[in-house]
Amino acid sequence: MSEKSPFIVSSDWLEERLETPGLSIVDGSWYLPAQGRDGRVEYEAAHIPGAIFFDQDLVVDPESELPHALPDPVTFQRHVSSMGITRDDTIVVYDGPGLFSAPRVWWLFRVMGAERVYVLDGGFDRWRAEGRPVTAEPTRIAPSAFMPEFDESRVATLAEMRRLVETGEAQIADARSPGRFAGKEPEPRPGVRSGHMPGALNVPAASLAENGSLLPLDRLRTRLAEAGVDLSRPVVTSCGSGVTAAVITLALESLGHRDNRLYDGSWSEWGGRTDTPVVTEEG
Repeated sequence: MSEKSPFIVSSDWLEERLETPGLSIVDGSWYLPAQGRDGRVEYEAAHIPGAIFFDQDLVVDPESELPHALPDPVTFQRHVSSMGITRDDTIVVYDGPGLFSAPRVWWLFRVMGAERVYVLDGGFDRWRAEGRPVTAEPTRIAPSAFMPEFDESRVATLAEMRRLVETGEAQIADARSPGRFAGKEPEPRPGVRSGHMPGALNVPAASLAENGSLLPLDRLRTRLAEAGVDLSRPVVTSCGSGVTAAVITLALESLGHRDNRLYDGSWSEWGGRTDTPVVTEEG
């Protein structure tokens, strides 16, 4: 049997532990407009018993005009403490399809110092299809004190990305679809140019998963190699707004790759400017 990621837990594992003290279950569902789904509406209609909704449009830097900008530790602490989560909890994050937006929340908690953070294999869609327990009852929350320990070394800034594009000292792995990466498909956000950063590699988030599951480690390694990623070198992950970039981060970390950062501004920032170089397939 192929080896699986140490950061993924199964539905069986979670169902057996639903009543365990110190377990926090987090619904991190977020969707692009084209997907026609609303994470909060779906959560309120049905969720895993005990799950808390993590609003990825709300837990952000309130001063930034960029979507999903990383909140400062105090802002993160305020939101997450109100969810009843502590840094010492075992935190299991899920989304609807299984491997779309949950890795971003997984990454956020880890960047803020939580160590036992996992993603639910197959997400809520599979959980429900398997006939496992769901509820529409609001989860009762006892406010906690999440004490963040922010690791800024895991985040790449615009200034750093400018330097990386010039020097090539780290690989840039872009999780957007091939069409958007090549500049053949328009960006979903108004005013954002099409294309990619010079030298970037296209590693579509969807290519790292199958039926809502992260690929086994041997296939992840092969898939990344096919995309041109050298696991012996540093990697910065990017996407549209910093959400699906975390799917690549999850894949890298699952393979033991630790020299990676996530470009939080991602293409919303880079492609939304007029002073950053952009490459398209047509040149």
